[in-house]
Amino acid sequence: MEKLLETLLKKRRVRSDRELSGMVCDLTVVSWNLLHRSGALVNDIAALIQLEKPDLFLMQEATPVIEDLPRLVGGQLYEQPWPGRSHGLAAWSRNELTSLGPLRLPASKMPGRVPTRFAQLLHINDITIANVHLSHGQILNRRQLRLISRSTAGPTAIIGDYNSLGPTNLRDFSDVGPRGSTHHAQEIVPFRLDRCMVRELDCIGSRILDRGPSDHRPIRLEFIHSKKEHERPAAIQHQPRYKSLAVSSKP
Repeated sequence: MEKLLETLLKKRRVRSDRELSGMVCDLTVVSWNLLHRSGALVNDIAALIQLEKPDLFLMQEATPVIEDLPRLVGGQLYEQPWPGRSHGLAAWSRNELTSLGPLRLPASKMPGRVPTRFAQLLHINDITIANVHLSHGQILNRRQLRLISRSTAGPTAIIGDYNSLGPTNLRDFSDVGPRGSTHHAQEIVPFRLDRCMVRELDCIGSRILDRGPSDHRPIRLEFIHSKKEHERPAAIQHQPRYKSLAVSSKP
């Protein structure tokens, strides 16, 4: 039992306070599903950015109401609308980053299916960030995660609303997101929907933030590289491999 516990803790890659001594965070990220119909507005997002001071703020169910965000807090806004929907994904960055474009995710073939979903791929500090709002189907959202893992290389974090119930395993990735519930369905049933999985990164801080006007609570994560650049084999230097679809992105 002790060996099993040790293995699970090691796999999770969340370091202890003793290990954190002297470490400098490479990247701080906040992620929030805004609830597009009646949830968080641009002033709510700006207030959270000013409070938490992240390098990167990821948004799911984002609508055009967020377009004034750079005017309020500076930085850069990268929007990724979803075709056929009134909302999509967006990311605010304190400094300019590289937007790698949308990644088309597997979709249901059942009649009456919802429009195709996309991941938003970003590159910052030698780290690939996949901002996601995955499907509700429990087999389908695992397929979507596997595609993202195959479509990226090197240090990678998949962050956002997973819509996953129960354990989620992904080869070479560790689940480092906070363990508490982040969403209450109908204000009754708690779920841990907002998650983070990483490859070649260590999470040195992970917590759920206070709930705002959305039905999801934001999560905050702090990362460092688990491997330095010179330690990585040349074959896995950052070379994203993905099929993209031309969907408008700002700037």
